Amino acid sequence: MNSDETPHRTARRSLLRGLAGAMTLGGGALALGAAPASAAPTPRGTTTPRPTTADEALRELAAGNRRWRTYCERHPDETPAVRQSLTAGQHPFAVILGCIDSRVPPELVFDQGLGDLLTVRSAGEVLDEAVLGSVAYGVLELDIPLVVVLGHQSCGAVKAAVQADESGEALPAHIQYLADQIAPNIDRTKEGDARVDSTIDANIRAVRSRLATEPDLAAKIAAGELAVVGARYELTTQLVHPVT
Repeated sequence: MNSDETPHRTARRSLLRGLAGAMTLGGGALALGAAPASAAPTPRGTTTPRPTTADEALRELAAGNRRWRTYCERHPDETPAVRQSLTAGQHPFAVILGCIDSRVPPELVFDQGLGDLLTVRSAGEVLDEAVLGSVAYGVLELDIPLVVVLGHQSCGAVKAAVQADESGEALPAHIQYLADQIAPNIDRTKEGDARVDSTIDANIRAVRSRLATEPDLAAKIAAGELAVVGARYELTTQLVHPVT
């Protein structure tokens, strides 16, 4: 470390390097920076320390998804002791903004339990004020260091938006609202199923970018206190992988 670098600047640079260069939610071990020596994790059950940084949270999500897709789930943080401890408060380590699809419940695909994740779900991860406020609550009030925008293979909301865009036919009123929010992200360079699949990724990127530029969240990112990442769940393999 250069003598003129501050510990804050060094920690921030380490976090950004780790997230940009080695974030692999579904892979083996994550090559991310270690937590600061001063970190004092909140006890998680009786044995597992609770993540307190974005890279620790990513490692825990990756490990949980690996357990899920290999049928080695632990179903953590469900014991009577944990349930009782949560009556005094909550300290989730990640916000997951995901789709309402019944096949993609975040607590299951990441093998997490009570008090671990703050989950916000809307069809196609569509953002409105309620969704934005819910994500912001987790970050600003609960000091959660990681937000994951989690899209998924075969997203019905994205498919409906693409089909409505192609046909010009209006959807039922409230569903049309969802399609209108997704429509700017449609990848018109592709056709058929490839268009839907590519739009799923484009929509994840757009939602992630919008969250990352919200002033209060952007300030947290600039201070090295928050990471906002995009990821996708594959129904066929149960793998969660990054969408950059």
